[in-house]
Parts: sequence; C-alpha cells; structure tokens
Amino acid sequence: AACTAAALLLYQSCSTKSSGDQSTSKQTTKPADGAVAEATCFDSPDLDQRIIRKAEGAICKRTSRLIIVVERCTNDHNYSAILRTAEALGVQNIWIISPQTINATLELDNTQGTDESNIDKIAENATMRRSSGPVVRAATDTEKKDRAMHHLYARKATEWLTVRDFEDTKTCIESLREEGYQIWATDLGQEASCLTEDGIRQHLGGGTYDGKLIPNKVAIVFGTEAVGCTTEMLNAADLPVYLPLRGFADSLNLSVATALVVHQMFVLDPSLEGAMTEEERRELRQAWYAKLASQRLLSAADKKRRGKLTAYLEGCAEIEKKMKAGEVVYKEEREKWSRMDAKRAELNAIEGKLAADSKKAVKELVDNPPSPITDMRRADEHRICFVGKNTKKASPWQDMPATRKIAVTKYATAAFFR
Repeated sequence: AACTAAALLLYQSCSTKSSGDQSTSKQTTKPADGAVAEATCFDSPDLDQRIIRKAEGAICKRTSRLIIVVERCTNDHNYSAILRTAEALGVQNIWIISPQTINATLELDNTQGTDESNIDKIAENATMRRSSGPVVRAATDTEKKDRAMHHLYARKATEWLTVRDFEDTKTCIESLREEGYQIWATDLGQEASCLTEDGIRQHLGGGTYDGKLIPNKVAIVFGTEAVGCTTEMLNAADLPVYLPLRGFADSLNLSVATALVVHQMFVLDPSLEGAMTEEERRELRQAWYAKLASQRLLSAADKKRRGKLTAYLEGCAEIEKKMKAGEVVYKEEREKWSRMDAKRAELNAIEGKLAADSKKAVKELVDNPPSPITDMRRADEHRICFVGKNTKKASPWQDMPATRKIAVTKYATAAFFR
C-alpha cells in the first residue's frame, strides 16, 4: 500500500508539471510575504514530554470530516490492515458493518494472548486458518508469528481510533444521514465518477463543494473483497467513485484500495488534515493522555501481578464454560473457580486506582497541552524490526537504524508521569 501510494503521488506530481499549469500547485518551500515558516519538530529521545507531544501531534492531524465505512469485509487480514491504515492517515472514525472477529484466521492460547513481550511463543500453541475456515496445516512458526504481529499492529491501531459497529447496512446509512454525512461509495461500475479533480468537477457541473473538492462531511464506503458495496449502499450513495487504474488489472486488494482512495482524498482536499473541533480534540486528549500515563505508572511488580490476575480470571472463564456445558470439572478447577470473585475484586482495585492516578497525572497537560511533534517519523533510536537475530547480523541488514539497537535512556517517560 505504501509503495502504490508513493507511486500514485509521483505520477500525479509529474502529470501536474508536464501540463505546464503551475497555478494549482501548493507552495511548500517559501512562506507568504510577512509570514514566518513554522519550524518542524522532530521526534527525539531527548525531547521533553516526548510521548505526550507525539500524541498531541497525532491529535492535531486527526480529521472527523471523513469517515471510513467498511461494509462486510470477509478477510480479517484486510480488516486489520484497514484499521492500521486509517490510524496512520489520521482518520479518527471507522464504521464497520457486520464486522469480522480480528483473530478469525489465528486461534491463540487464551493464557498467552498476543503481546510483543511473548510474540516468539505464539507459534507454539497457535492454530492458523484460512479466511474460509480450514486449518492451514503446513503453516510454519514464522508464518504464525507474522500473522500474530499483524493482529497486534491492528489492535494497537484501534487503541487510537473510534470504531463503531453496525449489524446491517440500513442502520449505518440512517446514522450517516442523521449526522449530516454525504455518502461516497467505491464502485467499479462505468457510471462511477473518477476520484480526481476533473472527475469531481465534472460530476458537479464544473463547480465545487463551497470551494473544496470534498464535501464538508463525507463517508467513503468500501465493500467486500469479492463484489464490492451492496446494492443497498450504492442506491443510497450520493456519489459512486472509482480510482483510475492503468493496467489490465481493474481492481485492487481491499486494504490497498482503501489506502489509495483515502490518501487520494487528502490530496484532493488538504484541509481534511486536522479538521476536527476543539471539543473533539479535548476528548481525545483526556482519553489518550490518561492511557499513555496508565501504561507507565505501574511498577514492574504491579504489572506482573495484574498479568497474573488477568490470566487467572481467563482460566476461570474457561472453567465456567465447562460447567455450563455439563463437562467434567475437577476438584482443583472448582477450587480455583471459587476464588474468582476475590481475584476479580483485586484486579478491579488495581485498575480503579490506576485510572484515578492516570487522570490526575495528566490533568494539567489536558488543560494546557504541550507543543506537538509535527513530523511523526520515529527517531533512529526508536526504530525496530521484527526479524531473527541471525538475519539482523547478515548483510545487507547490518548497521541499519532498525537493527542496531541504539542505546536510549529507558523508562524516562515513566519517571515523568510518576
């Protein structure tokens, strides 16, 4: 998706230059007369309040003018890739119609979960399936690990997204209308409008949406991998759109198509970036800042205790399932289950105190947010890659920023919050 987006942007840039019309090109190197160019703030391990400033950078670039709607995606790999793409491009709201379970093609041991700290153990007890259901018996440990990492990335993305689920298309359409969103549905039919400046202007009879190429509030809809958007969605759409392609292949993978189309909408209307009310930003600050603090306030011992309690309760849930199903439950299991309420109360106490401490730790920051990081790329010190140790040592991987493990001061952010 990144490769195709870059190629598309270069193609559009070359087309603009070759046309000889420079009037619509955006000045990026020289500010207007009397204006002062804003200095770029890069991420750095030495940056004061670094993690909060990075969160603020993401908040300032978030948009709520654009909603991504995914209608009946049938492949969890595409589903999770779309979530990650939406977060990376700065789209806050994702609406899912008949959502897939995110782990549909990877069954994990309930006692392990999926986390970077134990990702190497995932393959031991994981079962990999095709999206159609059958087990992939020839799946290697590396393939299982890669799939687990993919799900992990998606779950991390959802921590910073507002995801809303709908059971059917009709309810989603009604909600979009109630909130004042126009509906643009992606479609390969020949009556769809090309998602370019010329295509949109042609649809509008040469006009614009109050001087812009994108409506003030718009939902872009993506359908299933096999047949696209439903007839119900297409009939309700204000505009069916397609992305121009130039080869024999007349369609793209769903997650790639989502990335290209959403990226194209930002190209057509750069004012989408950061299009969010101050009230919405404040709500995100309250949630995000507290979440970042909560991830750093617990000591190593507290985190270990919370992890054990969580695993204990998950085990009790499995025992309870056996009891309800009338299966044999051993004495030791019943004794463990009998302590479930006490363990849950202990975990709730830890979580409640952590929530209160986190809210207190960030209150002043929410009221007076620091200046944001404006370039979201990681510093070399923070770049990592998930490949084997022997691979990192092999040429041409040696001495790359992502494989060098550059030394940084650990737990500096945790110390700041504490």
